[in-house]
Amino acid sequence: MLNKLSLVLASLNVIIGRFAICSAGNAQYANPNIPTIAKYFGTKGRYEEVNPHLVDDILSVNKSNVEPPSPDCKAVHITAVLRHGTRYPSSKYIKDMKNIYGLVLTKANGTESWLRDLKTQWKMWYTEEMDGHIVDKGRDDHRHLAVRLATSFPTLISAENLRNNRFQFFTSSKHRCVASIKAFEEGLATFWKTEESQFKHEENDELMRFFDQCRRYIHDVANNRTALAEVDLFRSRPEMRRVQEKVADRLQVPYSDITTDLVEAAFLLCAYDFAIKTENSPWCILFDEEDAQVLEYMSDLKQFWKRGYGHDINRKSSCSLFHDMFSRLDRVANESRFGEVTEAVTVQMGHAETLLPLLTLLGLFQDELPLNSSNYAAQRSRAFRSGLVVPYAANLVLVLYDCQAGLRLQALLNERPLPFPNIPHPAPLYHTVKQAYQQLLQGCSFKKECELPSHT
Repeated sequence: MLNKLSLVLASLNVIIGRFAICSAGNAQYANPNIPTIAKYFGTKGRYEEVNPHLVDDILSVNKSNVEPPSPDCKAVHITAVLRHGTRYPSSKYIKDMKNIYGLVLTKANGTESWLRDLKTQWKMWYTEEMDGHIVDKGRDDHRHLAVRLATSFPTLISAENLRNNRFQFFTSSKHRCVASIKAFEEGLATFWKTEESQFKHEENDELMRFFDQCRRYIHDVANNRTALAEVDLFRSRPEMRRVQEKVADRLQVPYSDITTDLVEAAFLLCAYDFAIKTENSPWCILFDEEDAQVLEYMSDLKQFWKRGYGHDINRKSSCSLFHDMFSRLDRVANESRFGEVTEAVTVQMGHAETLLPLLTLLGLFQDELPLNSSNYAAQRSRAFRSGLVVPYAANLVLVLYDCQAGLRLQALLNERPLPFPNIPHPAPLYHTVKQAYQQLLQGCSFKKECELPSHT
């Protein structure tokens, strides 16, 4: 039984929670179509949150982002590494979603309209059979991306180059990636008014799911309970406990009923309803911007320690993709000297788990201090923000230009210019880029990095 002081404090918390609901609700519905917390959804975020201009025109291209380094430059090759489009939640999260929904139906109290909507209007429509499969929005993500890239680089991503077999398409074997590469091909076929039968893609898990092939990564990180210790520690930090308490207050249930898993599930219900259906779900009203920032940090912590800078093997697991990329660029560079490039465009479809280690290996989005459980406040302006780096349909595009001064390499991430670390020029000479990564090019052996010591 609660003592009188506890009852008073509980009552105050409920009042504060209701005030927060009112404040959050007013903010959320300032724009009824987009939750104000949408930019904090991390890897579950829409591509449009990174490029807001696409909300008004999904095929619009910012020409200034894709201009050649100088008028004398001619694009000779593009390599694009893509993440699959919007998908359903995994079965693990769907189980937790069912649990928080059941708790709301049976225990939540209050007369607020958003809670009434959750109980009477919103229905649990996610099923465990969905388990990460692509959704219609996810296919559209790549149909539209294909058209935008073809519009941005018409001399390379062209029907003529397709007819002349100067395209290569690779994909992870996962259904959501195969569906995404097919959608990308459909987008080009429709744009060019050509037959889809001309497109061929190859499944290659050694490149696009290298993390499944790296024994050291699997042993040291994927199957190691201590690898994500900082994430577990953050779950018990005051910042996270405060979010749990606020959610409990808004639902008017005991604090003990709301676990971090249930808080995360409710947050993901908001995120997935928006990503899949473009709906500002009543689940979103459970969270204000401060809550969303804390939950985003917890997600980024997980990505940091599981796919990013947290463990060295995370980035080294992408050595095979790194070498494949530069081997292709080297081949094109050599061919361009003789005026005939056999492979104009390479499109590779993978996962957030494909892109993040590669970007980390390239030294991108690295903060001065590593993310950990105790420096949330100090990391408010961090560079490692997964929602800005690898939302659904994220893409790293490398464009090789033949210029009077030599070959230049331009990088774009999510259709925005991406400077290479410690290289001031936006499109440096190709040999300058190779010099910057010389140590990795001479080493970074996937076989060596990923083998386990004999005593393990």
